[in-house]
Amino acid sequence: MGFVEGFPEQLVRTRGFGLGVPGGFVVGPGGRTVVYGRSRDGDDPAGGLWALDVTEGRERLLARWDGAGAYAADRAVRRVALVVGGELWTVEVSGGRARRLAAREPVSEACPDPSGERIAYISGGDSLRVIEWDGTGDRPVAEPAPGEEGVSFGTAGFWWAPDGARLLVAREDTAAVPLWYVADPAEPAARPRAVRYAAAGGPLPEVTLWITGTDAAVGATEVRWDHGAFAYLADAGWDAHGPYATVRSRDQRTVRMLAVDTADGRTHALCEQRDACWVQPVPGLPARARDGALLAHADLRGTRHLTVNGVPVTPPGLQLRALLSADDDEILFSASEDPTETHLCTYAPATGLTRLTTEPGVHDGVRRGGTLVHLSGGHAAVRRQAEAPVPIESRAETPVLELRTTSLVLGPHDIRATLHLPSWYEPSSGQERGGKLPVLLDPYGGAARQRVTAEPDWRSLVAQWFAEQGFAVLVADGRGTPGRGPEWERAVHGDLFGPVLEDQITALHEAAALHDALDLTRVAIRGWSFGGALAMLAVLRRPDVFHAAVAGAAVTDSLLYHAEWRERFLGHPDLYPERYEDASPIREASALTRPLLLAHGLLDDNVHPAHTLRMSAALLAAGRPHEVLLLPGVGHRPFTAPGGDQLLRHQAEFLHRHLSGQ
Repeated sequence: MGFVEGFPEQLVRTRGFGLGVPGGFVVGPGGRTVVYGRSRDGDDPAGGLWALDVTEGRERLLARWDGAGAYAADRAVRRVALVVGGELWTVEVSGGRARRLAAREPVSEACPDPSGERIAYISGGDSLRVIEWDGTGDRPVAEPAPGEEGVSFGTAGFWWAPDGARLLVAREDTAAVPLWYVADPAEPAARPRAVRYAAAGGPLPEVTLWITGTDAAVGATEVRWDHGAFAYLADAGWDAHGPYATVRSRDQRTVRMLAVDTADGRTHALCEQRDACWVQPVPGLPARARDGALLAHADLRGTRHLTVNGVPVTPPGLQLRALLSADDDEILFSASEDPTETHLCTYAPATGLTRLTTEPGVHDGVRRGGTLVHLSGGHAAVRRQAEAPVPIESRAETPVLELRTTSLVLGPHDIRATLHLPSWYEPSSGQERGGKLPVLLDPYGGAARQRVTAEPDWRSLVAQWFAEQGFAVLVADGRGTPGRGPEWERAVHGDLFGPVLEDQITALHEAAALHDALDLTRVAIRGWSFGGALAMLAVLRRPDVFHAAVAGAAVTDSLLYHAEWRERFLGHPDLYPERYEDASPIREASALTRPLLLAHGLLDDNVHPAHTLRMSAALLAAGRPHEVLLLPGVGHRPFTAPGGDQLLRHQAEFLHRHLSGQ
């Protein structure tokens, strides 16, 4: 059996091959300077802030720090505020050393005003303050009253006015939201961490918006809208046309973009979107173009269109993905015809629609003043009109294994899939059972994430690593995943797992009909988060198809998961209790007849470890054997954290152990 030495360790060391990759691009006026972050090397987490002179093609190191950091620039991209280790630092892009300001620490987020004369920052996790660029005049802008629990200012967002004289600030009150506790039993002396968790059907945080000056003494004006009808603040900002807010109803079927009157906080609707299932959030939308035109999306006859002032401007079959920039005369957005590819396009009233990218791949970008930072295939390059592209160096490590994949389109729904086979495998190589391989399904399978794209990521490499252990690994994107249009996404409305599981089974059988390597008498499935719940339900509901499963960080009781996420697909549990029962594997524990490995990080504050612990208790009560792997010190994303290498090997051992006898 083949084994690629060192890949699991490399995956952890490089944090999923993300270290050394440039990102967080900020383009200066005229496009001559681009600022970005990049760690020192492909296995060194120490951060660095860089500036690229596009004309000379030369980059300069502006600042370096250990660990994680965050930054934001002024409008002219001449000054940058840095937050590193709870400290506030500044740096001049034209040159000069980074300087630490005497801000009230810990600082968690900071942003210079558009002119770069002062910085707004969040202090202590609950207060918004302003400090002058030279470190003087540190003062509060908005902070909780003494003894006021669960209230914070700015943590849900804050936005400068274009003139830098005022701020739009979100106030979040979580006092009504239940406190949950995340503890690590491996550290008995450590205090549990308390988090406010708004679970399905329960109270939501109350979020309001306020217009304020740069000093708390000036007073603030509340932005007014119907909070009973619109419980969620989806977005806000302050552009050249004034402050605005996008609000969403709790059932997520209605979204409004509101213009805000700065004099008294009154609002009026600029646009409204409705849908019988849910209004799908599209990154960057709704928005206002530089000329004031309203930009939004419309789902019409199977296509998600970009609209300008309510009129679709993109053709049928081109699925809008995200609005990337509306600051120039041309609107930059991403869209797909083939769901495995994402391309960059522009729209302008004078010239219409233009496609900027043609090579197969997943393309992204940042644009300002005609300068585009183009991202694709792990590479970045600055493009300026007719000039030659200027590459931005990536220092990411090269994976120690190579992909051996076949792209597939399967079944009546044209399910996109990728089949990974071992590099050493040949059908006539004399493997057991006539050269066939046990099959491992490795889906995510849920809304918001695709696995099958023209640009493989670290998850694709993990799938290949499992293939090298002797599996035929099938990754399939069924109904509910993005990129295929509104109807495809909404096929899971009211039934979050039924259509998804059906599509995984269809993909398995269709792939086996095309490839003799797949042994349908030995089929396993693994997954994490949504994929973990899917893997669990696969062996509970279809033991005739699936012979073993690995379920990591799985939601086993949908009433214990995020309200906004679960209610989008299932509605409110008071109205649709049967949907929550159907989406909760814990209620089917007694049906288990196949080997099941449950894994969970004990510091997971997204899917609380209670999900796995309660599932294990239900399985024990029903007399169903299973295995549990609890991960001390680990959160929701374990594979790029210390210990992730052994977690992969443990899963491979479990699967081999339980499929060998099938």
